[in-house]
Amino acid sequence: MEDLFLEDDSNETNDTAEPPPSAGGSEVNMDGDFGVSEVNMDDDFGVSEVYLDDDDDIFKSARLEPSKASSTLTNGVSRDTNEEPAETDIPLEDDEHPFKDAHLKPGLQLSGPSPTPATIQQTLTSFHQEEAKREMEGGDEFIEIKVTSPHKVGEGMSSYMAYKVTTNTNLSYFKKSKPEVNRRFSDFLGLRDKLTEKYLQNGRIIPPAPDKSVVGMTKVKMSKEDESSNQSEFVEKRRAALERYINRTAKHPNLRVDPDFREFLELDAELPKANQTSALSGKNVMKLISKVGDRVSLYTTKMEETDQWFEENTLMIENLDLQLRKLLVATESLVDYRKGLAGHTYSLSKSLGMLGSAEDNSKLAAAISQLAEVEEKVEKVHEQQTKDDFYLLSELVHDYIGIVGSVKDAFNERVKAWQAWQSVQRELNKRRENKVRAELASKQDRVNQFRQEIAETESQLDMAQE
Repeated sequence: MEDLFLEDDSNETNDTAEPPPSAGGSEVNMDGDFGVSEVNMDDDFGVSEVYLDDDDDIFKSARLEPSKASSTLTNGVSRDTNEEPAETDIPLEDDEHPFKDAHLKPGLQLSGPSPTPATIQQTLTSFHQEEAKREMEGGDEFIEIKVTSPHKVGEGMSSYMAYKVTTNTNLSYFKKSKPEVNRRFSDFLGLRDKLTEKYLQNGRIIPPAPDKSVVGMTKVKMSKEDESSNQSEFVEKRRAALERYINRTAKHPNLRVDPDFREFLELDAELPKANQTSALSGKNVMKLISKVGDRVSLYTTKMEETDQWFEENTLMIENLDLQLRKLLVATESLVDYRKGLAGHTYSLSKSLGMLGSAEDNSKLAAAISQLAEVEEKVEKVHEQQTKDDFYLLSELVHDYIGIVGSVKDAFNERVKAWQAWQSVQRELNKRRENKVRAELASKQDRVNQFRQEIAETESQLDMAQE
């Protein structure tokens, strides 16, 4: 738009100001009452007309004027001023086409300079170290356990995987503040069995240990040195699961003071080998049979719940377990879908690369080659997203299912105690009836025997009721 210059203050006495005609033929017409203002500009670029009424925005014309001079109105008279407002430069792109080859610019790349996993791990480790330092200096009880350095011990089917367990704590009942020990997978399972035998009958929730995998561990045992990388995913998955399990156990106020737990973390020697921890051991078979028996007795001997809290939470836990299992199936399907998507994207990038190399037109070949590079980066994004979905979502849901299972086990102990109480009650009634029959038959020796049995059964009943 062409610049407009109004007259000096010498024409202030006039009701209207008539600016001199500009070189471009611009014409400004203002009526006396400033009801309508019409600006006509005839230049080489065309004609522009602006109409302002009384109710229009009075600052609209100011926005249309250049910043070299500002015009103000005082008592209906146009005034010129020599004050120039501060100009603010807006930096623009150096080139005339800022979005040309945008996909090649570092700021818009799909997988440009990003922090590596090692950097992220280092950052998270530093954060945890600072947090632990603050807690230890503040005097709060603190314990953090790391499971690292999985390594294979032995060869063949007799080999096993061992892990370094590092503890950092300020708890007074630990002899060392930073003990480091080596433990095998069966040691973790043995610790869980010991804690279960001690505390589950009292209603304590014991965190679940990772599941045993016969197929996965057999592949690790039979793999050679050069093939160990193929099994690294299974080993890393188990290592992370063991670390989550041992830290959940350490956060339990009753379990972390247990002597077996402290020995597991502090004893710098091999623990006694835990028996019957393999997937096909006789103990696990008996556990499976016992679970089936408990399930059958649960349906045959229905407990009439008298506590509303237990009734409501038992129903909630059952529904939560069902929904989490459905969610686990959905997340596993999502992971499989992303794996397939990453594979198809990789195939597409390779096909585009071959197509670009066979194209005669150089520009089209370059464009196809760039598209192939983009698809290859997209494939890496899908692959990383697959790992995140598995470790951060699917594995988390799997852990929650295990924790809900531990809560159900604690609730089932209450049902078992009630069933044991009912069984003792029935046995006591039966012996009392036998005592009455013996008294009617005048069998004094049998009566004395039944009296002794009744006394023992009554003591058992009191213990079961407690």
